Amino acid sequence: MNILTGMNTKSAGSYLLVLLLGLLLLLWPVVQRLVINGDPTIGVIDPNIWLLLLLSLISFLLITGLCWWLLQRLWTSLGLPVLGNMVSQFKTLESWQQLSFFWASFALLLLTVLGVFSAVI
Repeated sequence: MNILTGMNTKSAGSYLLVLLLGLLLLLWPVVQRLVINGDPTIGVIDPNIWLLLLLSLISFLLITGLCWWLLQRLWTSLGLPVLGNMVSQFKTLESWQQLSFFWASFALLLLTVLGVFSAVI
């Protein structure tokens, strides 16, 4: 039996993301125990690359989920249209309008990167 029957694709995707995050969080102490059992002289906080990769994946999923949740809250509070409507309206634009939008987005991204680099340096 499929667990995701009866769910729309949006809620199924968020359900799978939460399920993956939960499994990774449960996997963290198990992997630590496996590493410690392999070498009893290793401490609890071990600079093992596999544990650090798992920790970075967990952190990435947590931050991505938090940012998506904040974006959705901001999106609804501003009263903006649904993202699907904006995508369908974008597809109805002429090709030169789409291309100019892509170039403007690229230029904005490039200016943002230059601003961050200038702030760091």
